[in-house]
Order: sequence, then structure tokens, then C-alpha cells
Amino acid sequence: MFVLEAKLYGSSQQFAIIDEMIRTAGFVRNKCLRLWMDTPGTGQ
Repeated sequence: MFVLEAKLYGSSQQFAIIDEMIRTAGFVRNKCLRLWMDTPGTGQ
């Protein structure tokens, strides 16, 4: 897994948007993994 760390300076609204984007990306990743695990023959 690739991890990138950085210091961010922003408003609380900007941090809320970033948190929502991270949650959305995790949701999509989990849905893709679940489909891949449940459906034989599914490729990347």
C-alpha cells in the first residue's frame, strides 16, 4: 500500500471535504473488492 504524508493548513470546511473524499474512496474500494471476491472470473 502506498502511503503519503503531508502537513496541511486549511479551514475546517476544507478538512471536512477531504474526510468525505477519503470515506468515499474507501467505500468504492470496498465495493470493488467485494465484487471481485464474490464473482468468480471477474478481473481487475
